[in-house]
Amino acid sequence: MTWSEMQPLLSDACSQTFTMVLWSTLIAVVAGLPLGILLVLTDRGGLLQNVLANKVIGQVVNVGRSMPFIILMVALMTFTRWVTGTTIGTTAAIVPLAIGGIPFFARLVETAVREVDQGLVEAVQSMGGNTWTIVRKVLVPEALPSLIASTTTTIIALIGYSAMAGTVGGGGLGDLAVRYGYQRFETELMWITVAILAVVISLIQFAGDFAARSLHRRGARSGPAPKLRLPKAKEPAAAEVSKVA
Repeated sequence: MTWSEMQPLLSDACSQTFTMVLWSTLIAVVAGLPLGILLVLTDRGGLLQNVLANKVIGQVVNVGRSMPFIILMVALMTFTRWVTGTTIGTTAAIVPLAIGGIPFFARLVETAVREVDQGLVEAVQSMGGNTWTIVRKVLVPEALPSLIASTTTTIIALIGYSAMAGTVGGGGLGDLAVRYGYQRFETELMWITVAILAVVISLIQFAGDFAARSLHRRGARSGPAPKLRLPKAKEPAAAEVSKVA
């Protein structure tokens, strides 16, 4: 197979992989971030301590993480067909990718949030901050470098999942490598696909590490204490002051 024949195939496969990973990552982050924070807040000693809710959420996350992705795709076929109208193609592959990424990212968020200094949380509580204020002003900003690193890890994991999705009709680079590299013995095309995946993953890892380090250094320069605006006490009237004098 010549390069002119490979180029359109590689272009379409890269586009399909990018679409699958982009949308599944967005869904996983949007759903996994609050889920991971809830795992911390509802734990023993948490701000919203609820042992039952914590166990239920934790069990759901554990089941989602323990299931191999290829089995998850098969188990979700009915749900995928209900959502997208089909079980084959790039759009259909986004559903199991997103559902597989949510518990994965949620556990990473939980680990990142638990690393936040509890002294900062107690300081905000002493100043009258509620749970939402603590989450918005302390937990998320302080854990942001770790959250960026967690997002990077999730993206790389989803790229690997997308390759498996390609083996069952999801399209993308995995599908191209299997159909042409394995079934049609186009070894050269398969190695080009492997090289593309290696380069893409390396770039994503580099960008994620750079962003996380930059945020960490910026946070270290700005100081660890969160700044909250509290109402100032009213000064005594001038007449009262003169009366006391």
